[in-house]
Amino acid sequence: MSRPTQVDPRGLRFAAGITAVVLALVLVTPRPVSLALLTFQTAVFAIAAFVSLQRSPYAITFATLVRPRLGAPAELEDARPPRFAQVVGLAFAATALIGFALGTPAVGYTAAAFAFVAALLNAAVGLCLGCEMYLAWRRLQPVRA
Repeated sequence: MSRPTQVDPRGLRFAAGITAVVLALVLVTPRPVSLALLTFQTAVFAIAAFVSLQRSPYAITFATLVRPRLGAPAELEDARPPRFAQVVGLAFAATALIGFALGTPAVGYTAAAFAFVAALLNAAVGLCLGCEMYLAWRRLQPVRA
């Protein structure tokens, strides 16, 4: 069995920081700007979730501009929980877009706010709610012999 892909946890927190800023702007900017930002963030979530964490725009920015100044990480992290977290973020961002598109801004703002809080927690204190959901889900799976 092949070893799971490993990622730099500093890059994940960097991406969460950018995500938190983008989602904060979604919550406070006028509608055309906020929808453009939300659409962009939804695409970022989709790339990270379904293509690769390393191919998302935020990860590329980290790898190009930040990591060379920091050096190699002390340890790497399994990419599966953060990728699942990106799926969760994608679900909230898509729900927000759908809410706005259907004329229910309360749904849009609520979903965007939940995604913002999750990203902010990850960026500020390293608590990845989507990762914790993934680990809880894995604990509920039957053990394979």
